Amino acid sequence: MFGPQVPSVTADQVAAGSYLLDVREPDEWEAGHAPGAHHLPMMEVPARMAEVPTDGEVVVVCRAGGRSGQVVAYLMNNGWDNVRNLDGGMQSWAALGKDIVTDNGQPARVL
Repeated sequence: MFGPQVPSVTADQVAAGSYLLDVREPDEWEAGHAPGAHHLPMMEVPARMAEVPTDGEVVVVCRAGGRSGQVVAYLMNNGWDNVRNLDGGMQSWAALGKDIVTDNGQPARVL
């Protein structure tokens, strides 16, 4: 989707222990997210870049992969070399049957 400049992984390639950075909006996060993911809405990334690890694999996720691809490109342009886009986003995560959780006890779903 973004060419060779934005590295990506598929949901089944996400390594155990990867730092999952969910850049979706708060309502999308509340509806359902990957267990252990870290929420940082896309528009807050420039002000909160210090929260993004510079070591270990960081997999950036949104709903379908568009916003997360933009965040990966932005981080790479600012010195991160350990970031990957989740190809297909939370939609592909859910399609593979990977766990999705909520913090409020409601049934999880991808918005």
